[in-house]
Amino acid sequence: MSKYLLEIGLEEMPAHLVTPAVEQLAERVSNFLTENQVNFKRILKFSTPRRLAILVEGIADKSESKDEEVKGPSAKIAKDVEGSWTKAIQGFSHGQGMIPEDLILKGDYYFAERHIEGIATSEILTRIGDEVIKKMTFSTYMKWGNNDFLFVRPIQWLVSLLDAAVVPFEILDVRASRVSHGHRFLANHSIELVDAKFYEKALQDNFVIVYAPARKLVVVQQIMHLVEKHNWTVELHSDLLEEVNNLVEWPTAFVGSFDEKYLEVPAEVLVTSMRDNQRYFEVYDSDNHLAANFISIRNGNSEFIENVIAGNEKVLVARLEDAKFFWEEDKKLKLDDLVAKLSAITFHAKIGSLSEHMARTKLLTEKLGEIANLTAAEKKDVARAADIYKFDLTTGMVNEFDELQGVMGEKYALLAGETANVAAAVREHYLPTSSDGLLPATKVGAVLAVADKLDSLISFFAVGLIPSGSNDPYALRRATAGVIRIIESQGWDFDLTDFIKDTKLIGFVKGRIAKQLENEVRTDIIDAVLAVEKLNVLQIMVNARIIDKHKTYDLFKPAMEAVTRVINIVKKENFAAEINTNLFDSAAEKQLYDFLETTNDEWDNLSAEIRFRTIIHAFTPMITAFFDEVMVMVEDATVKNNRLALLNGLTRLTSTMADFSLILTK
Repeated sequence: MSKYLLEIGLEEMPAHLVTPAVEQLAERVSNFLTENQVNFKRILKFSTPRRLAILVEGIADKSESKDEEVKGPSAKIAKDVEGSWTKAIQGFSHGQGMIPEDLILKGDYYFAERHIEGIATSEILTRIGDEVIKKMTFSTYMKWGNNDFLFVRPIQWLVSLLDAAVVPFEILDVRASRVSHGHRFLANHSIELVDAKFYEKALQDNFVIVYAPARKLVVVQQIMHLVEKHNWTVELHSDLLEEVNNLVEWPTAFVGSFDEKYLEVPAEVLVTSMRDNQRYFEVYDSDNHLAANFISIRNGNSEFIENVIAGNEKVLVARLEDAKFFWEEDKKLKLDDLVAKLSAITFHAKIGSLSEHMARTKLLTEKLGEIANLTAAEKKDVARAADIYKFDLTTGMVNEFDELQGVMGEKYALLAGETANVAAAVREHYLPTSSDGLLPATKVGAVLAVADKLDSLISFFAVGLIPSGSNDPYALRRATAGVIRIIESQGWDFDLTDFIKDTKLIGFVKGRIAKQLENEVRTDIIDAVLAVEKLNVLQIMVNARIIDKHKTYDLFKPAMEAVTRVINIVKKENFAAEINTNLFDSAAEKQLYDFLETTNDEWDNLSAEIRFRTIIHAFTPMITAFFDEVMVMVEDATVKNNRLALLNGLTRLTSTMADFSLILTK
């Protein structure tokens, strides 16, 4: 079995695009080979800021041969009355590259049968440029020269080797060859690859660790060596580690430092400057206090590392000096003055100012505070938080470091004498900041976060600023997901339509609930629980998981079919809602009625688990017995309507959990 190497040499890519790009390349190559019936064992992925590469191991020498059979005209129309081949059969055979005599009669039809020999893999791979590389998609593109072709960054070289042989193809004026390139500074020359199997070793010899996981391991080992040497601790943030790894080809870790006077600035500010702005790893001393040091990764070796350290320290100190200045200046400001400035800041041109947004949010917190069972002190805190919570947007620090909004708000609120709950809510109202991000830890923060997001949703939908496709400039999908997650985590049992009246927004929220459940609950079950009248997020989530948990239960299918039968009968008919017990003439009717009367009283207090078990173990046998003994659609309209009203009592109960007629049982 052979090995095939494909390398795309590029100008430096943005770090966040490297991993997705090589994943896409590997997937497209895999699909290309599969579609062309070329067998292979596995695909290895290699990537650096300057290259995307794959190595296909165990690739077959040619595509699979196959026997093909194509059905043609029937024997009835194959020949005319004189026994000559008709135009129909002649056209079919010609289309198959045959003559009528080559066709085989099987039963009543003629078939074209042929053996298709496999094609040499080397020939198939010559199309990889057009059918794989040119079809790659990115979030960011560049074009170069006078060409119309777009790619993530300009292509500098192409390597295409099947074992030791070059597989030719070209993109624009770049021809595939066996020539790669080493590290831009440490080995700035071409590398002639003898064989695909030596790729990783050849790059290693020229200061490029081309296998990203191996490079990341080197980064981690170097960082941990420095940490142990200085008796520090460090948090290896996965996102930062991934980004740094995709910025270098030959990593060398080093330690930098800064003046301890900057430690007077809140640690969050220093960490933001180091981690987010400079891509440094912050370190902590043995007492877990932020140290006046950082660890960074150089794309090169340790030669002249002192100059590199000095340069990085100079850049960082400039940012820390700004941070220290804003910290000192902001502390002189009065909170009420900062809040007053919000009336002059536009929330959105079609919606109004930030002050108006906050006033609407405060009204929502009053209703949500009751739902959340806030204490009197907590209600006072959430009201105060709602009055001020956007104030830090007017500070110098947040203006310079916008990623610190909320974080600085909490610190400035505490300095101004606000309670811990109020200060925490100012920070927590932004949470969660991602699909799986942290949620508010305080009830006051949770109430403010939901109220703030709800007002944004209601306001933007009211003026027609609704997300479409992938376009969501105001992050309304994220806001909705945050509302859902917070409500569920807090266990708030209420109907969201008490706050939301816009049908489009209701549908939008349901769509996000479905998105939240899609990886754990079957689609038809999600549709069923979302079809209920109330938009009770907590109950919808719980019901979906309970029903899905029971889907493999032996009684699940008959229960769903029985309840669906009732729903479908009731749905088709018009009848009075009142039940007249004097019209009962069977034990099944009386038994079902008595059961409904008892269950109605306690249904709302039952857990979702008990409700569903009641449907399976109690409703279902009663429904079955009812239909065995009772004819619903009788000629006597009064009796028929009474029986329909009785069945409707069942649907009223089950419909609070889901529309079970939407659940698939086949």
